[in-house]
Amino acid sequence: MSKDPYSVILAPVVTEKSTDLQQAGVYVFKVPLDATKIDVKNAVEELFNVRVEKVRTLRVNPKLRKWRGRVVGKTKRWKKAIVKLKEGHSIDQLGV
Repeated sequence: MSKDPYSVILAPVVTEKSTDLQQAGVYVFKVPLDATKIDVKNAVEELFNVRVEKVRTLRVNPKLRKWRGRVVGKTKRWKKAIVKLKEGHSIDQLGV
């Protein structure tokens, strides 16, 4: 069963490190916790019309939130997908 690509790729992760990786053809996306590597690959290929070489995923654990020295909660757990594109492909919408 194929998932809707818009429900698999939630948002690009825009950090200094992920922006530097874009020059090497590596892009970082926020994905749902139940998304698999195959789901991510199919969604990126369909949305951006590129060829994916490799997908790596990792779960980002929640961090404690403090206020006036006390722990008041945690951030949400989320999943990150690191997508490497084949040579000659790039995603122009995210910019480089």
